[in-house]
Amino acid sequence: MEGLSQRPVRLVVRDDLKRDRLTVFFRLILAVPLLLWVTLRGIAAFVVGFVNWLAVLVQREVPESTHDFVANYVRYSTQVSAYVFLAANPYPWFRYQSDYPVDVHIDPPVQQGRWGGFFRLVLAIPAVLLAAALGSGFATTTPGQGSFASNGNENEAVWWSVSSFGGVAAACAVLAWFFIVARGRAPRGLRDLVAFALGYGAQAAAYLFLLTPRYPTSDPALAEPYSKLPRHPVRAIVTDDLERPRLTVFFRLFLAIPHFVWILLWTVAVFFVGFIAWIVALVLGRLPLPLHRFFGAYIRYATHLVAFVYLVGRRFPGFTGREGSYGIDVTIDPPERQKRLTILFRGILVFPAFIVAGTLGSVALVIGLLAWWYALVRARMPEGMRNLGVTSLRYSAQTYAYSLLVTGRYPHASPVLRDPGPGPEPRPTFAPPRPAVGDTF
Repeated sequence: MEGLSQRPVRLVVRDDLKRDRLTVFFRLILAVPLLLWVTLRGIAAFVVGFVNWLAVLVQREVPESTHDFVANYVRYSTQVSAYVFLAANPYPWFRYQSDYPVDVHIDPPVQQGRWGGFFRLVLAIPAVLLAAALGSGFATTTPGQGSFASNGNENEAVWWSVSSFGGVAAACAVLAWFFIVARGRAPRGLRDLVAFALGYGAQAAAYLFLLTPRYPTSDPALAEPYSKLPRHPVRAIVTDDLERPRLTVFFRLFLAIPHFVWILLWTVAVFFVGFIAWIVALVLGRLPLPLHRFFGAYIRYATHLVAFVYLVGRRFPGFTGREGSYGIDVTIDPPERQKRLTILFRGILVFPAFIVAGTLGSVALVIGLLAWWYALVRARMPEGMRNLGVTSLRYSAQTYAYSLLVTGRYPHASPVLRDPGPGPEPRPTFAPPRPAVGDTF
């Protein structure tokens, strides 16, 4: 955590979650002048970014004047994105504001390696792809999601300043819009998830524009200063290490074929049993323990499988979904009474959560693709990407647990990985932390 707190690009959130309904209702219209201005400033920032590239090649350091120009652009575009995605309430106007509720701190210029500067555009590609999936810095189009893994087949990414109109941030903003119009407050979990996406986008932009030689990190620990994870009946447990044997990485999809067949059969059974469970839960006001165990094992098994396929987990998973049998695990509290009205309309109530779970599934997919190449070279998984993958899988597990009546608690979108546990101190067990050097390279 010490290394993460000393990152050269840091997001600061001072938002109180209060929102003005009128400005939220017309948010996109109000943001049109801002987006045009950000686009014009973005063109200038790209030109100055090329100057930064030449300066690194010649003197290994970006001039302070050009560094500040681009840094102010990154800060301002992040504030505009925060306004558009409802992560902040005040109008950002047309200049960077140091007291804005969502801000980015960027350290002064430092010496950089010439080779790293020369290949910066290539080196930044993994961060660009992940920022696209998070919906921060790019416009993305996700054609669809499928099954528990929520995979998308393609993402089309187009640079648009440091704003975004797709991915996790956009999905959260759309859902938060309805909540804010009704309640006058932003939902904490969605706001924190959007802020995390904006923070990673700022890191990616700063690295691409040569403001820092430090590679972006996607570790959810970055969100801990402004986000918290309330206790939930469905929690993620991480006991896995970061080592990934190259041989099993190379044949990962082939090794998972038996699991694909098994989860398909199990999903069919869950589909039919789910209707019966819904009727029983309506009568009893809770899910019977045998059905709770059946669905819980299914959710754990699906989490184990997706973690294995996306290299979030190391070992080959079992076929039973037994708790404690895998390094990336899900623990589920015993069944509790639920309100019959929420049980009756569960299929409708869970729809927004499935939207967020789908976009986070795209994030997990990008992590799996990037980690496959990285693990083949380094025989290990980047810790930040592993942890972000776990948070994505945790939200999916909570979503399916809610939809299958395993719990009456709605999924929480906080990007923080660490669970507060039943008492004031206990936390999940993690592998020994490594120095925070970024996700790759």
